[in-house]
Amino acid sequence: MEKWQHTVLMLVINLTIAIIIFKTISFINRKAIEKIKNKESDSPLLRFIPIIMKILKIIVFILIIAGILQSQGYSMSSILAGFGIGGLAVGMAAKDTLADVIGSIAILSDHVYKIGDYVKVNGIEGYVEDITIRSTKIRDLDNFLITVPNNSAANTVVTNVSKAKKRLLKITFGVTYSTSNEKIQKAQELLKNIATEHKDIHNDFTIAIHDLGDSSINVRFMGYIKTGSYFKFLKVRGDFLAKSIAAFRENNIDFAFPSRSIYIEQGEIPENPDEIVV
Repeated sequence: MEKWQHTVLMLVINLTIAIIIFKTISFINRKAIEKIKNKESDSPLLRFIPIIMKILKIIVFILIIAGILQSQGYSMSSILAGFGIGGLAVGMAAKDTLADVIGSIAILSDHVYKIGDYVKVNGIEGYVEDITIRSTKIRDLDNFLITVPNNSAANTVVTNVSKAKKRLLKITFGVTYSTSNEKIQKAQELLKNIATEHKDIHNDFTIAIHDLGDSSINVRFMGYIKTGSYFKFLKVRGDFLAKSIAAFRENNIDFAFPSRSIYIEQGEIPENPDEIVV
């Protein structure tokens, strides 16, 4: 076989292999996008898959060219050495960007959070507004937009508050020490009735005398609110408190406040109040 015929044959073989690989990558790309869309139509991962597939195609293309050049007698060791030095320089310059890209893939593939979730990342707390190939944008409660590198987010503890199915409601009601036993029991019954009738509070709650404070007998309510939303949690908590305060006042159950009792031993009361020793 003449040299030109061998060259043409190798070119055809390599092009055929390249076309098959490119078709396979395109098929995988299409199937992956369809699978993600079925689960989450607006997933940011849809932006990254085409980029990853293009990178794979570029790698395949470079390997095919290298194979063709090798078949023509070129020394691939010197060519690859040149690519290696250039690649090392580019890699050093782009290592942070590459780390962020890998971090973004890890975040999205592990479903750590998505756009609209309320999260806590590295002391930053707020709603996820956008997830790009390099960073996550979080809108905090002060309405500031904070950008967190995805590499940092992928390598730290992330609390996804929005994924909570319920939130703990723990409130202590302090009543005065002069409150009778009957009224303390009544206070617990009132809290039980309010929680039972509230549609946003789970029924597996606990109400009991928690401890004896400096100025109060403390009755604690502990239960769960049927939401992961922080704002709804605040609303339900406020509603529960308002109804509890109204019920206590209606039944003449007094809330305690910081106070001090003064006891004077038998004897004459000093004319000067400043002489009273507490």
